Amino acid sequence: MNISVVIPLLNEQESLKELYDWIARVMQSNHFSYEIIFIDDGSTDNSWETINHLSQKDSNVKGIRFLKNFGKSQALHAGFAKAQGDVVITMDADLQDNPNEIPELYSMIVNDGFDLVSGWKKVRYDSVISKNLPSKLFNWAARKTSGVELNDFNCGLKAYHINVVKNIDVNGEMHRYIPVLSKNAGFTKIGEKIVQHQARKYGETKFGMNRFIHGFLDLITIWFLSRFAKRPMHLFGALGVIMFIIGFGFAFYLGIDKLFLNPAGRLITQRPQFYLSLSTMIIGSQFFIAGFLGELILRNKPDKKRYLIKEKLNLG
Repeated sequence: MNISVVIPLLNEQESLKELYDWIARVMQSNHFSYEIIFIDDGSTDNSWETINHLSQKDSNVKGIRFLKNFGKSQALHAGFAKAQGDVVITMDADLQDNPNEIPELYSMIVNDGFDLVSGWKKVRYDSVISKNLPSKLFNWAARKTSGVELNDFNCGLKAYHINVVKNIDVNGEMHRYIPVLSKNAGFTKIGEKIVQHQARKYGETKFGMNRFIHGFLDLITIWFLSRFAKRPMHLFGALGVIMFIIGFGFAFYLGIDKLFLNPAGRLITQRPQFYLSLSTMIIGSQFFIAGFLGELILRNKPDKKRYLIKEKLNLG
């Protein structure tokens, strides 16, 4: 199979039929073998009924329905697990991503040898204040922190070699950082393509300003995970040792001063340096213990199911 199109969605019933028709036209005109996997992330409208109808009409349409809203990352994870195409295309269900971009994205993976190609919505039809400016700031911070030189981390339209989606773990709210996860997994040939962005045709956006706050917090998380997820002692242990040495240095200085330099001076417990040294040694010890516990948890953590599937269509 050439292409798997993975589409997470939440309450997008108005756009699904039009999106399906558009993707099918593109696939058939380019003679691709394909599948379209819709992941209904707990919709409360008739999205699942529409997907069910499409799957009965066309066996290339497949569906996964979550028991409730678990989030876009979990939806992508479920879609990636079922994808069978040589190239996996992800896109949003709101018709703001253009399916006509698929053939060139496919070519960049197959012919140009990219592991991942991310879309770049250079011209956007979103609110400047609520989306465009925060997005630019977010993307700048993501580039500086991750070292992945992309202009648009948030673009839902991306193409992946099948090996990428089968070897990365998308969880929490990390769908924004799939390029970073891919780089950390060893898939370093990451490209970017300017794609056409379209104004939303139906409904309203499901994301507000809070997604940027969550995005920056996730950025800190992925920075930590990319460097210390497999070795938490290297961070917490190092911080603990440094702070303990500083505290011990203060205590040693106070002892020398009281015993030899100024034995008639104030009691050690009356000097603020004593409490600074004591607090620093305690905090250093806590950091060290945190690193040690992190190592124990890492080596003994069980696998945890992150979402519950209610129904499947054409997936066996």
